[in-house]
Formats: sequence, C-alpha cells, structure tokens
Amino acid sequence: MTEVNTPAVAAQGISKSFGDRQVLSDVDLVLPEGTITAVLGPSGCGKTTLLRILAGFENPDTGTVRIAGETVAGGPTTVPVHRRRVGLMPQEGALFPHLSVGQNVAFGMDRAFGMDRAFGMARASRRDIHDRVAHWLSVVGLDGLADARPHEISGGQQQRVALARALAAQPRVLLLDEPFAALDAGLRVRVREEIAAILRAAGTTALLVTHDQSEALSLPDSVALLIDGSIAQHGTPADLYARPTSLANARFVGATIELAGSASSGVVRTALGALPVRLPVPDGSAVVVLRPEQLRFGTATSGEPARVTACRFYGADTVVHVELTDGSAVSLRSPGECALAVGSAVTVEVAGDVLAYPSPTSRQRVALGEPGR
Repeated sequence: MTEVNTPAVAAQGISKSFGDRQVLSDVDLVLPEGTITAVLGPSGCGKTTLLRILAGFENPDTGTVRIAGETVAGGPTTVPVHRRRVGLMPQEGALFPHLSVGQNVAFGMDRAFGMDRAFGMARASRRDIHDRVAHWLSVVGLDGLADARPHEISGGQQQRVALARALAAQPRVLLLDEPFAALDAGLRVRVREEIAAILRAAGTTALLVTHDQSEALSLPDSVALLIDGSIAQHGTPADLYARPTSLANARFVGATIELAGSASSGVVRTALGALPVRLPVPDGSAVVVLRPEQLRFGTATSGEPARVTACRFYGADTVVHVELTDGSAVSLRSPGECALAVGSAVTVEVAGDVLAYPSPTSRQRVALGEPGR
C-alpha cells in the first residue's frame, strides 16, 4: 500500500553520460498519480534516455527513481524492467504481425499474469483472459476486431491495439515514446485525442515523450521542457506558453514574433509603441516576444502605421506580412480571405501585455542559434 499523496513516479537528481557526452544533468521530475505529463524537447536533448531510465532499460549515473514509493533505481538494488510494472508504447506500436489483435492484447496480460505467478497468485483462466481482452478492446473502441491481423487494420487502429496491450498489463505508469510520429498529420490529431481520452477515463498515469509542440500543449496536465539534458521549465501547458522563463523557452513553446525594444519600469518601448511587460525584466535593451494571436489590425485612429508586403492564403485564415516604420517585419493572421493589396497602408496594434527578455550577448545568441553580431 502507498500513501494517498505518493506520486506515481519521482525521479530526483538524474544524470547520465555516454562516454564524454553528458545526456542528462540533475533532472528532477514528479508524475502525480492519474495524470498525463509530457516531456517536450528538441531531438537529442535526452528525452528518450530519460524514458529508458524510468523504464529500466538504462541505469542513471547518479540520482534515484521511485515508482509508487518504491525505489527502483539509485538505491541499494536496481529493480529489473519486468518487475517495475511500467508499460511502454513505442513509436510505431510494434505489434506482432503473426498474432491476431486479440493475441497481441493477451500478450500484455501474459506479462502481468506472469508477474502475479511470481508472487504466488493464481494463473488466469482462458475465459478470464478472453473476457479481459474483450474489455480492453472495448475500452479503446475496437470491439469485434479480436481476430483481425495487424495488417488488416489502419495505422490509427494499430496504435489503439498497442495501447490496449499496454493497459492490459495493468502498469503503474505508462510511457509513450513519440507514439504518433508515424501517423500522417490528419490521423495524428484524431488518434492522440482518442488515446488521451482513454488514458483519462482509465485513470492511467502516463508520460508522453514528444518534440511536437501541439501535442505537448493540447494533451497533458503538465509539460516538462527538456533542453540540453536539463529541465528548463515544468508547469501547465498554459503557463509554459504564456509565461516562459527564458527567451529560449519562449521560442521553443509556440510561434513567436520578436521585436527589439527598450525596457524601463515595467514598460518596453518598441516600433509598436509602449507595451506593458508580463514578467519582470531588467531595464535596458530587450527582446520583445509576441504570440501571433496578440497582433491585430488597428482602426484609423489606433495602432502603429505599417505597409503590407505580402499575403498568404491558407484556407481558414490569411497571413498578412507587414513592415513597420522602423523596417521591422511582423505577420498578422486574418480569418478567411484577406483582400489587402501589397503596398496597402494599415495600422497594427497589440492585445494585452507582452513577454520581454534582456537582449542576449554575442555568446548567448550563438547558444540560441542566432548569428553572433
């Protein structure tokens, strides 16, 4: 038995190197029971290594991992993979092609029952297994497909079979490693919404590893932003988007429109006027970060003057590129088709307060991927 407030997963001080390359550095991550957490970060930042450490496929150089209060890594002994009751859903589902859908799901149950037998519990009957397979296929919306082969069902259905197999093993936590990456764009959105709903209905604690910002913002309860092997920020999706603690975080979580500015006493002056800042910023030269939805066309008596340089129609909206009086280029989104001609005079205004960060030094610009100036 575990205490009510014991987190499903608690990783503390996790570091890992491969040879001379430091992959993870002093990572702390807590997953409350019954929640979905995303680890978001660019390729090569250490996401998969962290997942493999939690699952037991890798051991940390330093730090501890506790699952439901039990120390499984970093203690006197390391608990092996098959004893952790951690489920793993890989990128492409990894179904066994020679087994039926039902047999694939039962494979996950065989693992769970095998662990039960190791602790002296009775073996499940064939009827019990059949009923449980039917239950988990119903949970993921695949009733009646137990006898189908993986090649006979769609990619989205295959992912749901993989989820049913993982859940049938009754894991204490489910790890999802870029599980939607192999699906086409339209199917990816639908399947990830379905799977998130299934996980919430089942009360499953889950960790989603992804580099996709829209996945990380739309599905989980919280997001841990992993950059260069360290947790740069961990909070709700709304907090990471609205209140990133650094310029690098702001650039990685959502689209940005950036302007040069000068900060003083909680106001930053830019080509779009004097704007209130959302988070404290030191006085002096600053980079102002706007989200696309903050920019809109002004009226004849409001906003800063600008000139239209291009319009790009995308169906649901049109992106209008404009040049401000100081030469800065920004983009605005207009619903549906926009009939503005290139060269048209418009005004632009900003809704709400803005993010602002101290202008980076030459060395910091290189670290952020900017040319040193």
